Amino acid sequence: MQKTIQEIVETGFTGLQMRVHDERGEWVGSAGLSELGKSAAPPLDGRVRIGSNTKTFVATVVLQLVDEGVIELDGPVDDHLPEFGIDRRITVRMLLQHTSGIFNFTGEVFEDGSVVPGIAWQGEEWVNNRFRTYLPEELVRLALAKPARFEPGADWSYSNTNYVIARLLIEKVTGRSLAEEMQRLIFEPLGLADTVVPTTETEVGEPHAHAYYRYEVDGAEKTIDVTHHNPSWISSGGDMISTTADLHTFITALVSGKLLPSPLLAEMFEPHTKVPYGLGVFVQETSSGKVITHNGGIMGHAALMYCTVDGSKTLTAALNYVDDAGLSLAVPFQQATARLIEEIFG
Repeated sequence: MQKTIQEIVETGFTGLQMRVHDERGEWVGSAGLSELGKSAAPPLDGRVRIGSNTKTFVATVVLQLVDEGVIELDGPVDDHLPEFGIDRRITVRMLLQHTSGIFNFTGEVFEDGSVVPGIAWQGEEWVNNRFRTYLPEELVRLALAKPARFEPGADWSYSNTNYVIARLLIEKVTGRSLAEEMQRLIFEPLGLADTVVPTTETEVGEPHAHAYYRYEVDGAEKTIDVTHHNPSWISSGGDMISTTADLHTFITALVSGKLLPSPLLAEMFEPHTKVPYGLGVFVQETSSGKVITHNGGIMGHAALMYCTVDGSKTLTAALNYVDDAGLSLAVPFQQATARLIEEIFG
């Protein structure tokens, strides 16, 4: 495993930390650098911005509130958030499964290659505004002002907007912040001491590996440390911070039924016919069976989270790297992920 993660780092990443649990116990290792220009490896359980892994946490809270009878999974979102004028055909389930058709506020890329931009989240413009605060309501209104991608329930398309609306839904029906509900329903019961819903806070917390961003200024390339920035631009589409240990604890508890009753867990893990996405999770087939997963990347940080459906084997990992507007590490990231899955679950 150490040889594998070292080889993965050499494909272009700054550093990688990984944690594997199976019937033989636990293996933890790291490779590469925690910080450019220095020699230390990434901390074995450092904090990392987990990007879209956030969606699995948010979906779990929504389903817990469904279990409490506060939210109806197939009820109109508009019943709880009438101020936005959301199409009444859009249900809570459609938000969680990305079948609402609502425009993605970070932009849409269509099948013909055309692009409809959303908020500025790339290049020099993002760098210069990386400490700006966006209100979740602002992101939702921006998205709803754009044409829907398709009729509600007619197709599947990944949209960060769905999960910002889910956050507002949670806060509306409970009268508490998403962070407070996460603490009540997930963090405290599982003892997740290093998992955070930051909202606008710019710090990651120690220890952590550093995240970097490369962009162009007046024709010259510049690389800066963006570990600290205001994540409100992505909101609950991907703003959370965690560790490989906490991610292992969370995903294991989720698949084992500690957070949701069996009927709701079965609905969560039921994949869509077009893309194997359930409610806040991907359901991936491997040569040894199904795994429940969600990965995420955000401005030089990324996290992987995989677990067999019986909870017997997990892989959680954190990467730090030099990000850029061209997402040039996207292919190496996919290749690295595929390799790790084959090594662990193949």
